[in-house]
Amino acid sequence: MTTRIDTRFAALKAEGRPALVTFVMAGDPDLATGQAILEALPQAGADVIELGMPFSDPMADGVAIQLGGQRALAAGQTLRGVLGMVEDFRRKDETTPIVLMGYYNPIYIFGTDAFVKAAKTAGVDGLIIVDLPPEEDDELCLPAMAAGLNFVRLTTPTTDDKRLPAVLKNSSGFVYYVSMTGVTGAEIKSRGAVGDAVDRIKSHTDLPVAVGFGIKTAEDAADIGKHADGIVVGSVLVDAVARSLVDGKASDKTVSAVRDLVADLAAGVKRARG
Repeated sequence: MTTRIDTRFAALKAEGRPALVTFVMAGDPDLATGQAILEALPQAGADVIELGMPFSDPMADGVAIQLGGQRALAAGQTLRGVLGMVEDFRRKDETTPIVLMGYYNPIYIFGTDAFVKAAKTAGVDGLIIVDLPPEEDDELCLPAMAAGLNFVRLTTPTTDDKRLPAVLKNSSGFVYYVSMTGVTGAEIKSRGAVGDAVDRIKSHTDLPVAVGFGIKTAEDAADIGKHADGIVVGSVLVDAVARSLVDGKASDKTVSAVRDLVADLAAGVKRARG
């Protein structure tokens, strides 16, 4: 089965440029503004959207995304609400891929089979579940893939050639290379090492490889995009939401702050292979 993710990466490969993959937290800073941000992303230049499922204990996330999740939870966001956001988005956009990113606990509570069915019905294209290793593929990965959802796996600088085949075995859609050890929002120490790592992963798979963690500017996107099939940007977008708030609430600049930053990053991605 060909998914929206497969179709989008194939089209961008034909164009000769990497994908801009944008992460936002579902329901941050409030439910209505979060929906408006989500719907603004494709027009601003996002090729693939990662939609964060807010969770109280996000072990892989830095401060910016932790705070975004807290704001969303305080606004009343739930996993069912996240799926509702996707359903609303699909009424206006049938082509932009959406990947839900988060942790397994809320899905487990929801019920794995019920979640997979609801996600597919809502128009979700893939999942990135940070805390489910390949050894637990029976829990969610295999049911998701059977339903036609891509299961995107994370690889890191510590994923060596011995471990990589296990990580890639049931991966689909694309491979997400985490550019550093640590949490989201830190700085990339060696861009050359990132390029080498992407090349190494590509020697093991035909899937596109997208690089995330530490990409903050159009220049970062252009540089990393010379090697990667996709550039994942998250913390800087969630931080843009935070900086736009007035007394902790959305302002008339909140949506445009994210939209303008995505447009700038999209311009950087387009320069990557120019």
